[in-house]
Amino acid sequence: MNGHALHPLMAQAAAEAARIAHGVRAEQLDGPTPCTGFDTRALVGHWVLYTSHGLEHRARREQLPQELTERDFTADPAWAEGYAKQLDRAVAAWADPRAWEGEIDLGGGAVMPATAIARMLIAELLVHGWDVAAATGQRVEVTDELARLVLGLVEEFAEMFRQYDGFADPVAVPAAAPLFERALAASGRDPRWAPAAG
Repeated sequence: MNGHALHPLMAQAAAEAARIAHGVRAEQLDGPTPCTGFDTRALVGHWVLYTSHGLEHRARREQLPQELTERDFTADPAWAEGYAKQLDRAVAAWADPRAWEGEIDLGGGAVMPATAIARMLIAELLVHGWDVAAATGQRVEVTDELARLVLGLVEEFAEMFRQYDGFADPVAVPAAAPLFERALAASGRDPRWAPAAG
């Protein structure tokens, strides 16, 4: 799938991520998440950094400045509004056809095609978006086309992500499970996860 086809899906994923962010309440930030070792505050920080600032910087072939990597985004009570605005800037950066051309330097001598990086970031918007949604009593709403894209990306790169502890072992779900649930399960997430009651 080329950039012309992927860009509208990126915009859809960004809009859904912004919606989820606006549904997070301040008192939920210290709660648990499906990501072992991350409370909601830490997970939101990772999500905001890489799926909005990182998304824009990848399009522009720029490194993330240290100030951003060290920032606690949730220290700003209006972090969700800031995230939504940064997502808009990031999606706009990918509207430039040149952003989709060639490869992107990942550091350490590693490079990947720009389209592959964009697909990964679209998936991260929604997979980590689900993590945040599950932790805060929300649901992720995606079209079949977007869910199919995420599933394909997860299946293609799952083993690589597992090598770097990015994904856990796959979780069994029925063959007839919805596409997005299958993507979550393939990434090592239990689609039925919920915070413990009480």
